[in-house]
Order: sequence, then C-alpha cells, then structure tokens
Amino acid sequence: MVKCPICEKDKLIEVNDIVSEIEGHFFVVNGKRCQSCGEEFVAEKEGQKMVEIARNLGIWGEPLKLHRKLSQSARGTVIRIPTDIEKNMKLKGNEEVLISKIGKNKLLIEIVS
Repeated sequence: MVKCPICEKDKLIEVNDIVSEIEGHFFVVNGKRCQSCGEEFVAEKEGQKMVEIARNLGIWGEPLKLHRKLSQSARGTVIRIPTDIEKNMKLKGNEEVLISKIGKNKLLIEIVS
C-alpha cells in the first residue's frame, strides 16, 4: 500500500467522493484519501476528465504558471502574481483583495470588485 506523501502516517484508500470546485461548478471525482490526515489526491484520469468538462463549459482558463515562491518583506509574507495572470485578469496593481484560508495548505484570493 502507498503511504500518504503529506503525513507519511497511513495508507491511501480509494474513494469516489472527492469534491472539486472550478469557478462555482462542483465535480465529484474518484481518487485516494489518507486515512490519517484526510488529504485527497484526484486520479490523473479523473482530473483530465474534469478539465475537459470545464473547458467545454468555458470555465477553464488558459494554462497558467503555477509554481511561485513566497518572500519576506518588512510587513509580512509576499507572493508575486505572474505577468500572465496579471494580463489575463487585467490587473492594475492597486486592486483590493480578500484572502481566505480554505484548507490545510490552500489560500483563496479574490479580487474585490
């Protein structure tokens, strides 16, 4: 059995009830879940199906550069928004944002209109 790569405590079990959300649309897909920490891993085939459906619905954006590093400033931790995202979203750099913690290792950043 494969151990969880996050907590390394327990094995991953097959599940068919992982809920993923893209732009307000919810998908229930197959994958694996850690019995200890609850971390979920969507199967590659399922992820590809979900992306294809999202593309057909017109809710899957252009490919984005996803890997970024955090840096420190005098007033806290900083994350740089890549140019491709900035251009795609027509950001000017003076927008107000809301930041929410939505999981153990996930943040949601929303532009305030």
